[in-house]
Amino acid sequence: MSTQGHSWAQQVRKEDEEDPLDQLIIRSGCAASHYAVQECMAQHQDWRQCQPQVQAFKDCMSEQQARRREELKRKKEQGNAHC
Repeated sequence: MSTQGHSWAQQVRKEDEEDPLDQLIIRSGCAASHYAVQECMAQHQDWRQCQPQVQAFKDCMSEQQARRREELKRKKEQGNAHC
């Protein structure tokens, strides 16, 4: 009995699943700026011509990371207050 069909089916399912990096970017709220970078790169094939889009994505991710750090800090402080 061959398992070739079974392996192929697993491979197809894996390809259909969301990329973890894409999921992270979507959850960050920065997907629009990420897609703008991708579109610019596809159009120009030169990241140097896409610096405004790259900077906007970088700024968005930096803001998201700062919000996340603040959220984690608040949760830690709330946890310590209950002890």
